[in-house]
Amino acid sequence: MILPSRALRYAALAAFGLLAACSSGDEEVPYVERPAEQIYNEAMDDMLARDFFYATSQFEEVERQHPYSVWATKAQLMAAYSYYQQNKYDDAIGALNRFIDLNPANQDIAYAYYLKALCYYEQIVDVGRDQQVTQNALTALDDVVKRFPNSKYSRDAQLKIDLAHDHLAGKEMEIGRYYLKRGFHLAAINRFRKVVDEYQTTTHVPEALHRLTEAYYALGLTAEAEKTAAVLGHNFPGSDWYQDSYANVAGGDYAEGAFQKSWFRRTLDIF
Repeated sequence: MILPSRALRYAALAAFGLLAACSSGDEEVPYVERPAEQIYNEAMDDMLARDFFYATSQFEEVERQHPYSVWATKAQLMAAYSYYQQNKYDDAIGALNRFIDLNPANQDIAYAYYLKALCYYEQIVDVGRDQQVTQNALTALDDVVKRFPNSKYSRDAQLKIDLAHDHLAGKEMEIGRYYLKRGFHLAAINRFRKVVDEYQTTTHVPEALHRLTEAYYALGLTAEAEKTAAVLGHNFPGSDWYQDSYANVAGGDYAEGAFQKSWFRRTLDIF
């Protein structure tokens, strides 16, 4: 079977649009039934040509004309992918949820969950804005790791989970710095503690421990400040943040053998 060229298909689409424009509002564009495989292949051609808008409509047409065919199932997933390529993430997520609900045992179900996670992940914005989409991304990525631990998508999902955690920790740090700068030390401590307790593997932990030391010291809680600085020195001994913390607690005498100071050795005994 010879498939119509892209030019002919666009001409046909334009003709249908003209017919619709010339007809009354109650009339519909003529329905032209085609074989499912033909429509699907045309949609794939459009997708390979990166014409994702037209590809989406063609994939959806497969299901509209042949809802119970094997091609319809394939088209559902490909329509979602086409939406994803257009950055229409809400449409893609809706299509993927439908695919997952209708085809829980499909061979491509792991990819469907992964693509859904990507739709959330790629919407993560800067730390200055609301982080709900980051939470959604974490939930979806965690779903991939737990449901399909041995799939080829699990490793990438785990890497993205780590990056999303780092993003959320960055948000907590931003708020904590804001409170600390304005003298709201208890509020700042709560934020920095959250980073240390909940995001232990992120890049923000050394600074969080340093900021905690600052906040405790500002409140006159010297023992807590020394203990926190010791934790920082024990886990990140080469960190610039530790040098700053020691300077705060030991009066700027870091260069004179910080690791030999009595306060550090005393608090180090807790490990």
